[in-house]
Amino acid sequence: MSARYTLVVGTKDWSSWSLRPYLALRATGAPFEEIVIQLRHTDSPSTKEEIRKHSPAGRVPVLKIEENGKTTTIWDSLAICETLAERHPEAKLWPEDASARANARSYAAEMHSGFPDVREQLTMDFARRLPTPALRDATNQQIARILSSWEYALAEHGAKGGFLFGGFSIADCMYGPVVSRFMTYGIEMPEASRGYAKRMMALPAMRDWGAASKAEVDAGKA
Repeated sequence: MSARYTLVVGTKDWSSWSLRPYLALRATGAPFEEIVIQLRHTDSPSTKEEIRKHSPAGRVPVLKIEENGKTTTIWDSLAICETLAERHPEAKLWPEDASARANARSYAAEMHSGFPDVREQLTMDFARRLPTPALRDATNQQIARILSSWEYALAEHGAKGGFLFGGFSIADCMYGPVVSRFMTYGIEMPEASRGYAKRMMALPAMRDWGAASKAEVDAGKA
């Protein structure tokens, strides 16, 4: 009997942490159930209680794996992605080449822990197109770092599949929300990065996430 996956995510229009493992899980092709918790009022007792039902850390996303009568709970987007890569080697969520794989892990980790000004000033608003805000120097520097890293990876590996390290990988999962942010706020990108962003937005998983985000906005949930 195959494992049963349940992915618990936050409001899709703006939960960037939730989008990352969603992209990875979709890339595996494995079926899964989905639970969406609306996070606009994260300080409310009811929201906290709902999250605690699924997450010992009190945060989403969470992946639950039911297998052989046991349920394993994984939280944190990068931990979920790593678990999926381990469980589904056929999905090739990390590059096969050891050097490229090490670089891809560095890209993923840098996104996971960095770019605080980009996160603050360009909050994810997946379903909308908004004017570019007045950006701080630190934000512009972080945007430049992101774009330079994309340009380098695409030049080195992009020809083999169009993504940062050729085939779609966890590095792309981690930068998926940034792609959406750059599109939302009309951030100017070099040609290679612009093409990469279009390919990312065209992924069926990104389109489905976008449709769900728009439905949330239309329903007044985001």
